[in-house]
Amino acid sequence: MTETTVTHAQNLVGGTWQSTATTLEVRNPADGRELVATVPSMDAAAVHAAFDAAERGAVVWRDTSPVDRGRVLLRAAAIMRDQRDDLARILTKEMGKTLAEATGEVGKAADFLEYYGGLGRGEQGSLLAHENPEVTAWAVHEPLGVVLAITPWNDPLLTPARKVAPALLAGNSVVLKPASYTPMIAIELARVLHEAGLPAGVLNTVTGSGSVIGDALLDHPALRAVSFTGSNEVGDSLKASLAGGEVRLLAELGGKNAAVVLADADLDDCVATLAAAAFAQAGQRCTATSRVLVQRSVLEHVHRGLVEAARSHVLGSGLEPQTSMGPVVSPAQRDSVTAFVERAVADGAVATTGTLPSEAIEHGCFVAPTVLTDVTVSMEIWTEEVFGPVVALVAFDTLDEAIELLNDSRYGLAAALYTSDLEAAHTFAARADVGQVAVNLPTSGWDVHMPFGGFKSSGSGHKEQGPEGLEFYRRTKTVALRARTRPVA
Repeated sequence: MTETTVTHAQNLVGGTWQSTATTLEVRNPADGRELVATVPSMDAAAVHAAFDAAERGAVVWRDTSPVDRGRVLLRAAAIMRDQRDDLARILTKEMGKTLAEATGEVGKAADFLEYYGGLGRGEQGSLLAHENPEVTAWAVHEPLGVVLAITPWNDPLLTPARKVAPALLAGNSVVLKPASYTPMIAIELARVLHEAGLPAGVLNTVTGSGSVIGDALLDHPALRAVSFTGSNEVGDSLKASLAGGEVRLLAELGGKNAAVVLADADLDDCVATLAAAAFAQAGQRCTATSRVLVQRSVLEHVHRGLVEAARSHVLGSGLEPQTSMGPVVSPAQRDSVTAFVERAVADGAVATTGTLPSEAIEHGCFVAPTVLTDVTVSMEIWTEEVFGPVVALVAFDTLDEAIELLNDSRYGLAAALYTSDLEAAHTFAARADVGQVAVNLPTSGWDVHMPFGGFKSSGSGHKEQGPEGLEFYRRTKTVALRARTRPVA
């Protein structure tokens, strides 16, 4: 192990960088011996101070022109692109994904800032008809106030950008709470926006143990909305905590995404796309393909192709150029994914895996890409989110059967169909009970202007991304005005 420089990060609160007496460690998941950074371990009082700063910032930002709000986002996007390589290295070292994946994430985060920055010159309301010709009526959008964004470790820059950009454009201030495994890159996002000219208090970062600051994140009187991406367990807890109050909740939760392969598909292209959707980012995507339904006559072809793809991966540090799959984010995540596979095998499934690097078990958080066959639809591996490089195969005979199996899930995030039959494609798109449908494309990889969000237990009903992504972060006021003039004396 080579010696590395440890970064001692501070949080942005009220426009200044602040430390705490105690810190949390951030370690490299490719080699747990390497301390990457420390970040402040805030207490409840420090979190409340961040909300106080956000409350003051919201007043300033509310009265800032949408055009000027957009200009800040556009400047931030340009800074992010200029610093792409440095940001990607930070992301890889704390999260583990390959440098190529991290570089792509930096670019997509900049896309979010750029997209919403451009909407600063868009429509901010609408003129409404009125039955009285003396009355002028219009609807105008207003910010909510202070928004809390709680973001996950798997896309630790993209997801904060996806939430912060529309929240800021709408005129809100934001308190950003990143995942404790990957706080550094979120703090870097705050730095970029600060350098781009965001006023003091409009964006504030908080880091700390959930057991210490969890209540403080939700009990400040200025809080008006919570935007959360993460596990169903935490999402359910947030729903319970906020129930009956006036705080909005956007929750983007888990997925058990299925791909359906018909016998008439371009099988070579299909297998390559499936492998990327299942194994990229070590399977740590809410939109990763984890269930593959294959028409019985081509099951062996698809199985063989996925096994070859799994065995072709080179696992290692994401900073090494030969690495095609990095580690999962933590020892706990590694153990969780491994246990899912072990239980599936105990239930009767057959597992075929790729090869682990030599030091993986001792020092890294690596999980071999795994293809499972002889799976039944009642098995845990078929019904529960694994969040790792694991894909399970089940055979079917008809498209109707496949759609029924696809929809037989508490999740409803994304699904894909591989076929050359246009009628089948339209049938699938209409009947798949998910928020995102792809045909001859992966379940992952949705563009910034496309509305994103799942059905059923995968989400709360609000969409992120695109123009619809603004709606959660603003309220609409309707005005009707009848001008009265004084009579001439």
